[in-house]
Amino acid sequence: MWFRREQKNRRLKRGRVLDVKLRSSQVRAARTRLAVIMLGVTFGTVAGLYLLWRTGEWVLDKFVYKNSEFAIRQVNVQTDGVIAPDQLRRWSGVKLGENLIALDLASVKRNLELVSTIDSVSVERILPRTLRIRVTERQPVAQVDVPCAGTKGEITVSVFQLDADGYVMQPLDPRLCVIPLSQVSGQLPVIVGLNMYELRPGHRVESPQVRAALQLVAAFDYSPMSGFVDLRRIDVSSPGVVVATTGQGSRITFSLDNLDQQLQRWREIYDLGQRMNRAIVTLDLAVSNNVPVRWMEASVPAVTVPKSVNPAHIRRKNV
Repeated sequence: MWFRREQKNRRLKRGRVLDVKLRSSQVRAARTRLAVIMLGVTFGTVAGLYLLWRTGEWVLDKFVYKNSEFAIRQVNVQTDGVIAPDQLRRWSGVKLGENLIALDLASVKRNLELVSTIDSVSVERILPRTLRIRVTERQPVAQVDVPCAGTKGEITVSVFQLDADGYVMQPLDPRLCVIPLSQVSGQLPVIVGLNMYELRPGHRVESPQVRAALQLVAAFDYSPMSGFVDLRRIDVSSPGVVVATTGQGSRITFSLDNLDQQLQRWREIYDLGQRMNRAIVTLDLAVSNNVPVRWMEASVPAVTVPKSVNPAHIRRKNV
């Protein structure tokens, strides 16, 4: 009987083993079907997205980026300075016939702002066929003459210009300007004594003396001394002060702060000299009390200096 019970138990065990094997094969088959379905769905989704992308690309090329209806027919250039509009169009790199929608506006803006005399640029699409470019030019208020050796050993002078914010500019070729360069740079005060390594076109000069000299030039046009003398030369080589030389031969020393107040004191001392028939030789306005001044006899009566108009400050629009 023990032998039969054992035999019965073996048959029961075999049935359970077969049942386990059957369930395992079913699970494996279900997993395989699920994996195939997921793979098919993934492949179908990727293929559908790729087809949609290619179709959208074709539609954009066909109806937008290669559409002749958006070909540029006019480049409208407006500037507030002296650069000829045709030259600005050439610097922009835009060609007639290019697609207006496909045009990289950031690249056009960058091409123009690489020119040191240009301050800022705005570029705008005017559908369907016009590109509008607005240019703001830097206005020079002073210049720096840099002596350098020529190819034959002679000494030549390279001219750099500075705007009111201290940005360095290389003068333009007169042929590119509406106003010739000789008429512009000849009326600018000359700054001397600065570090020549700071003269990098398109970059800003950070020297406190140079910044004060530029502030002096800007403030002088609206000061009580405007029209009585003119600034010809400003020396920035001494720390803490700038020394201005006028066209009448006076040397005026300024501290770097409170320039408006110093210009007012200059006018008061100038008027005092006129009453005494004296002309200022040197004047140190950097001293707050007991201002040092050296006089000389005025050989001729004082005359009012006609206030010249700097063509570089004339704001204009060229189309």
